[in-house]
Amino acid sequence: AVQAPPSSEAAAGVEERVTGCTIGPNNITPNWARNSLGTMNSMVLNRPVVSAPRAQLRSSRASTGRLATAHTRAVRTPVCRRASFRVQAILADVPKPREEELDQRTTEHIFPHLFQDGNPERAPAGAREDPWTDPKWADKQWTVYRGVAYDLTDFLGKHPGGNWLINLSLKRDATGLFESYHLRPDVASAPFKRLPVLEGFPVEAVPRAPYPNDSQLYNTIRERCRAELFNGGKKGEHRQGSEWVAACVLGFAVAAYTVYAMMPSALTGALLGCAGGWIGLTIQHCGNHGAMSTKPWVNNLLGLTVDLIGASSLMWRYHHQVSHHLHCNDTDMDEDVYSSHPLMRFDPRLPKHWYHNFQHLYMWLAFPMMQLAFEFGDIKAFFQRRTAGATLHGADNKEMASVIIGKVVHVGLLIAPLTFGATAMTVATTLCSYIFCQGLLLATLFAVSHNLGETKDPEWLESSRLRNDWAVQQIHTSANWGATIGCFFTGGLNLQIEHHLFPAVSFMHYPAISKIVKEECEKVGVPYTEYKYLPGILAKFQQFMKEAGQAPAPPGNAFPDRGGIGTRPAVPPQSGGGGGNTTVFASACPFAG
Repeated sequence: AVQAPPSSEAAAGVEERVTGCTIGPNNITPNWARNSLGTMNSMVLNRPVVSAPRAQLRSSRASTGRLATAHTRAVRTPVCRRASFRVQAILADVPKPREEELDQRTTEHIFPHLFQDGNPERAPAGAREDPWTDPKWADKQWTVYRGVAYDLTDFLGKHPGGNWLINLSLKRDATGLFESYHLRPDVASAPFKRLPVLEGFPVEAVPRAPYPNDSQLYNTIRERCRAELFNGGKKGEHRQGSEWVAACVLGFAVAAYTVYAMMPSALTGALLGCAGGWIGLTIQHCGNHGAMSTKPWVNNLLGLTVDLIGASSLMWRYHHQVSHHLHCNDTDMDEDVYSSHPLMRFDPRLPKHWYHNFQHLYMWLAFPMMQLAFEFGDIKAFFQRRTAGATLHGADNKEMASVIIGKVVHVGLLIAPLTFGATAMTVATTLCSYIFCQGLLLATLFAVSHNLGETKDPEWLESSRLRNDWAVQQIHTSANWGATIGCFFTGGLNLQIEHHLFPAVSFMHYPAISKIVKEECEKVGVPYTEYKYLPGILAKFQQFMKEAGQAPAPPGNAFPDRGGIGTRPAVPPQSGGGGGNTTVFASACPFAG
């Protein structure tokens, strides 16, 4: 129940007590939420909360329609249906907007959009120049950090994390990468105090990245982790602790390949597929994040193991770190959402085909094909110098060469049994078993934690508040299952929330970090979704895929407008905060679609 709006004095008192998680110049609280805050009724798993000092105020659309229902259901459903499902969440009731304000809402667009970088034909109207093709800037190794352009040339060879990670930041806004990959904010910003500033650079033409350090929730969680777990994080303790897991994975992979090469069969092919899946989930994943060691060469070598199992470490870094991690579950900018369409419909906002009604059944046959998708997708991205969601602006010659060399070595390893006398038919049967097991394992465990009803509510995902608070986005769009044992076998993918908040932290620290994250989420009312066991979250994943596939088609049965971030009261064009390099239009975007 929502009470009548409080008096101005009472409202002031509530505003002093209730603080939203979105901190920064882009935080826009709707007028109806500011003027009539209402009574905050909070509950965690049906347990009353005495005080919610910083309970989250939802965005303007969050308090209406399906979002509030979905969050309430996320707490109630496990109690009556599945004992293995646990959600830590504080639900906050806020008043509904007035009808006249609903009539004023219009779709807004992020502009310039990520798909416009390096494309002069889609440069913002009136832009001074295109920084990707204009000779004045094209030859410089530039990046943008918090609205200021810098020349990275002198820093590329000095980056403590190695060249391959710093290359991801070239010729794009790298604020999100720098701030999410450093446990100490001062370390993230320190290089820019010494780097040359590029005066006159057209920053307004560069798509704006998220600003993690503008999130009060993220700052609080990170400071607690540094103080309570890593002794300040000054000696790289957070990047250590998983070395013994790497030894286990590599040892199992060598043994599995030896058996595969000497005795090829469907069984040994499946065994090698499990070994490849374990590599893909753990050492390559964390190595490419720079989270397996304090030594860059160790991380690079472990990252290259993904080339041995058929993918490309270079393409993975751009696809996974630049696109997915910074923009989790965003239909515009997370290529994990749309890259498998039209085969799979991972989001009900995507266009619908008749066969999507049955995707929850045929997906188990499609997932094993992930291996082939990697093989052909990497080659396509090699020639286009772009994955589905990120341009390879910083890829150097060695990185590009690793794509081809990796494919050759991978194929050579797979057909090696022919040199030991195996027949072509035997090898083909073994390869089918290998591809099936590895693809099914990787696709399922990568998809399960981001594709649930709790992590894909469209009313929440389309809100500007989610995009303005990076930490809230990562937490809300991810879900956990299991604990330490799951970490060992999945490289921390089972604790997806903690991994998205701290991608450069060794995964064996995630169980300890999760306790801190849950406590802080409870304080501010951000839903924290976790399942006790893998079967529990798999069942919910299956249910979501059915509902997403059978959901009605979107208007026009077309992709959402590029940059569309839902609706809120119309505003005139204005410069985005935190650097002023993003313009938001409350009207149709000429570059939409």
